[in-house]
Amino acid sequence: MTRRRDDELDDHSRFDRPRRRTRPRTKDRPTYDDALEGFVVTVDRGRLTVRVDDGAKQRNVTAMKSRPLGRKGVVVGDRVRLVGDVSGAAGSLARIVEVLPRKTVLRRTADDSDPVERIVVANATQLVVVAAVADPEPRSRLIDRCLVAAYDAGL
Repeated sequence: MTRRRDDELDDHSRFDRPRRRTRPRTKDRPTYDDALEGFVVTVDRGRLTVRVDDGAKQRNVTAMKSRPLGRKGVVVGDRVRLVGDVSGAAGSLARIVEVLPRKTVLRRTADDSDPVERIVVANATQLVVVAAVADPEPRSRLIDRCLVAAYDAGL
């Protein structure tokens, strides 16, 4: 009677993990001609609240990004296209299938040593700076930074 050694059972060199599929399963990609256009109002942990305007009726719809968007960020102020349940009823969920081009972008850096800029808001037309007069004492440098960021964004 022969005994197997434990290292033979743990031989990972024989295990061939299937590669991740990056190609679409079909060449026929959906066109989303019937997608509604909306405006992103809030972003909270992957759930987005989108305001949809259907003529005389406005409603807020809860949505998520669709897989074809990948890691592309959706921020407050983005104009997006939605498919799925856009009724706005409680428990309904729509999918964001396209982010329309941005007109303006307000950015910030996390740190002076961090070269990556993060988008705070898109498609803004105005910036309002609110500061206390007495308590806490106003920080003029912060106000200057806000004004420079607005000027850089074209607001």
